[in-house]
Amino acid sequence: MSHPIRILLGEVELEAELNTSETAEKILQTLPVKSRFNSWGDEIYFQMDVAFGPEDPQETVAVGDLAFWPPGKAFCIFYGQTPVSEGDEIRPASPVNPIGRVLGDATVIKGVPRDTEIVIEAVS
Repeated sequence: MSHPIRILLGEVELEAELNTSETAEKILQTLPVKSRFNSWGDEIYFQMDVAFGPEDPQETVAVGDLAFWPPGKAFCIFYGQTPVSEGDEIRPASPVNPIGRVLGDATVIKGVPRDTEIVIEAVS
């Protein structure tokens, strides 16, 4: 069973869900979390106080995918291509653990100013 979460980026609110992977369960236990985020192409990410090794690592993802990047201990949201994408694919810097997805149009993140705080919280 998936776990509903809310992602707030200033005026942008996204409904999302975490899957039932061990990585997602560990992240769920740390919520709520607030941070400033970085961007890399059409990906935003921020470091978390979570350490987890590879779990079903994926070399490509889809628009709206949520993932955890083990080398950087980072929560990632993909809403388009990254600098290493080829063709129509969306490729992280290195394999990521899939942890969930945005339930709607993740491309609205394109309009969010880069100095915006991100808040991720569990929804009961």
